[in-house]
Amino acid sequence: MNHTKGGLVIFTANSHPTSRELSKRIAERLGVELGKVQVYQEANRETRVQIQESVRGKDVFVIQTVSKDVNTTIMEMLIMVYACKTSCARSITGVLPYFPYSKQCKMRKRGSIVSKLMASMMCKAGLTHLITMDLHQKEIQGFFNIPVDNLRASPFLLQYIQEEIPDYRNAVIVAKSPASAKRAQSFAERLRLGIAVIHGEAQDAESDQVDGRHSPPTAKTTGAIHPSMEIPLLIPKEKPPITVVGDVGGRIAIIVDDIIDDVDSFVAAAETLKERGAYKIYVMATHGILSSDAPRLIEESAIDEVVVTNTIPHELQKLQCPKIKTVDISMILSEAIRRIHNGESMSYLFRNIGVDD
Repeated sequence: MNHTKGGLVIFTANSHPTSRELSKRIAERLGVELGKVQVYQEANRETRVQIQESVRGKDVFVIQTVSKDVNTTIMEMLIMVYACKTSCARSITGVLPYFPYSKQCKMRKRGSIVSKLMASMMCKAGLTHLITMDLHQKEIQGFFNIPVDNLRASPFLLQYIQEEIPDYRNAVIVAKSPASAKRAQSFAERLRLGIAVIHGEAQDAESDQVDGRHSPPTAKTTGAIHPSMEIPLLIPKEKPPITVVGDVGGRIAIIVDDIIDDVDSFVAAAETLKERGAYKIYVMATHGILSSDAPRLIEESAIDEVVVTNTIPHELQKLQCPKIKTVDISMILSEAIRRIHNGESMSYLFRNIGVDD
């Protein structure tokens, strides 16, 4: 079958073989073949992209899944998008199921908002549309000056719970921190289940003490500010001992989040839930980064199963830990591509999705 279909061309910008699996699934669902392109690294580690077919006047979709080498992944996509732009493609849509650097979307200390930089680079390279899934913060969409479709994986995860977890009616949806309570509430309301929130986890936030902001001035200055005027100090946060708000005794605990990378917090949450009487523990997340020795820690933990989607390739981690299960989301990505190419409404893909979802 021809790789073009009515002016539609799909490229995968990833040079790593294991990262091309999702692109192949999407192309199969659309009934097309992946476009011909060569992506490789020079001897000096420079990325080179060579498009081997005409894209003039066509709708190009560049699918990029994030591999272990995140920075190389980004450069591959930027170079490919720019190559399509200079080859006179009619439109260039980026398909990034997981948006890299999405955790760096807020100003902290003397850092920077890297997500904004990522958005600026993609727009400058030539993207005219972006399809992504479960952004770490929905406000990231505002960093772009092009349309952004932030799809949701929750329908697939909810379906997995209903079909693959026996006696899920005896489950409780758990937020491992107050920050993820809204996501847990969304799952609980759709499944008609109760909710529990773990509060007072071990402090892992960055401390402002180390960056010099609390350093006292070398000498008191009494010129600009009146001596009697003192700015009140903000009382420092102090987390209480770990508590579970909600009943998990004799229940199945399902911890939900958007990203599972460093699993220490999930392992600690699982131990806390076991102590409170939960007899089975699942972890559900959209993006399974599973860095470092995450598979080993999961295998040795009280967690019974970790369910993630295939937005990020993790076949190696599954071989190391049989507790990791995968939910395929290529269906919704292929439908989004089809609708954008045909000029159809995207609202069908956002049915029953509220502001807090």
